[in-house]
Amino acid sequence: MFFVYLIENSIDKSWYTGFTTDIDRRLTEHNSKIGGDYTGRKQGCWKLIYSESYLDKRDALGREKFLKSGSGRRFLKKQLASYLSVK
Repeated sequence: MFFVYLIENSIDKSWYTGFTTDIDRRLTEHNSKIGGDYTGRKQGCWKLIYSESYLDKRDALGREKFLKSGSGRRFLKKQLASYLSVK
């Protein structure tokens, strides 16, 4: 299984979109500052706020690319409208 995920920083509320085969491990890596330059430089914890799963790696990578685009960001904001209005 392949996952595309969206995590949010607890301090500045910034988002990071990524791809993995083990979402729990990857979230632990982000919070341990092992997971990449962008999330490693940020202070605060990261929490999972959205994920999708795929059977084919190419589908997941294509979706990750889309979600990182302007149209993808608009899609995520629409999908997470209830979550974002509670903050």
